[in-house]
Amino acid sequence: MNDAAQDGKVLQQIEREVRMREGASKLLAACSQKDQALEASKSLLTCNARILALLSQLQKIRKAQILERAGLRSAEDAAPCTGKVALSDLRFPLMWKDSEYFKNKGELHRCAVFCLLWCDSEIHDTDIVMVDRTLTDICFEEPIIFDEVGPEFQLRVELYSSCVVEDASPAVLAIKKGTFLGGSLGYSSGKKIRAAFESAAGCGSVGGDGRPGYSSSLEQSPVGPKYNLLAHTTLTIENVLDGFKTHDLTVLATEDSPFWLPLYGNLCCRLVAQPLCMTQPVMSGQLTVKLKDSNIWENIHADLKGQTLRCYQTKEDLESGNNLMLLIPIRKDTCICESEGYICINGQPQRNNAAFAISAHSPEDTQRWHEALRQHLYNLEQWKHSCDQLMKIEVPKSKKPSPLLQGSLFHEIVTPSSPRKGPVNPDLSSEIRTLLSSYYKERSPSRDL
Repeated sequence: MNDAAQDGKVLQQIEREVRMREGASKLLAACSQKDQALEASKSLLTCNARILALLSQLQKIRKAQILERAGLRSAEDAAPCTGKVALSDLRFPLMWKDSEYFKNKGELHRCAVFCLLWCDSEIHDTDIVMVDRTLTDICFEEPIIFDEVGPEFQLRVELYSSCVVEDASPAVLAIKKGTFLGGSLGYSSGKKIRAAFESAAGCGSVGGDGRPGYSSSLEQSPVGPKYNLLAHTTLTIENVLDGFKTHDLTVLATEDSPFWLPLYGNLCCRLVAQPLCMTQPVMSGQLTVKLKDSNIWENIHADLKGQTLRCYQTKEDLESGNNLMLLIPIRKDTCICESEGYICINGQPQRNNAAFAISAHSPEDTQRWHEALRQHLYNLEQWKHSCDQLMKIEVPKSKKPSPLLQGSLFHEIVTPSSPRKGPVNPDLSSEIRTLLSSYYKERSPSRDL
């Protein structure tokens, strides 16, 4: 997909998220049930995050277009293949005090929590989990899959929390905030609950790594529950492992915060990656192959995938995967070179003699195979240990409809109808209006290089 098509697609995604955000705001103001209010507030925060991520992607596309027009970037710069990254069995251990967990003493502290997971402009959210002292872990077991990410990915995991006030609707809480909390509940309880309402009205500020993960520019609704960033971490290709692993967690809240939970300081999860070069053939076709100790060239049909070049006698065998004739290893340290019209493949670079030689039926096809093999080695190198073996990604189970999605109110004011025509001009924060205005000015012919 070229840059022009990409920015058009991103603009449509921004418009959709803006309309979803508008609907979530209306629903939050209208609903009277606690569960619906929590879901609507979560949807609002998630839409905010996606809008910022999409705006960031839009700016990257525009920057790439400008650099390409100026001749500072080639349109065909070599890049590693993309792939899928999946995170599952996500758990946050809790460390309650003995008196709270074993003796069931002290004031019951209850919070609604969920996770936002960022990878470039793709953002996923988990279901809401209600947490109190009866739980030893906060668990999100369903796999979350990110498509078309590069090996340089940074997957940011953010845990949000909201202090839950029992048996009160957002409208009632707004009315009673100034009187009921400080009086009937007593001083200590009233002070704690009041702090939950007076905690940051915005979503926070941009993280220290410059990512728009937690931004104050898109404020949450002044009515209803407020989610606050409780903890976060960032996972990369180095954290990929085909198994359960523990990772450090940065905890932001302190014990005096109403949304605080006694996190242990770690999270556990299974993070796996499936590079495209491991799951789909990079190239296939008819070749001739010669073994090191033989002077006979054999006609074969081959495809390049994973760490092997698979060779078959016929095209039918190649398509069915039956009657494998020869398996040529292609690993990160494999030496590929072109000599006298054929390609030398040496799995042991310290030896001078090539173990295999292959050739296509024309110099042009041989050159294409040589380029494909070189690119494949680059992919294997960039994806590192993710290419040592094919990791399995579990398919997410179909989710039950969220309480927020049940009933006609949500569909009436949240579900988008037909796309709007023309530029996006929603009721946005000043930052988004400024960014979009700047974007459209840059698109004008007078500004083109």
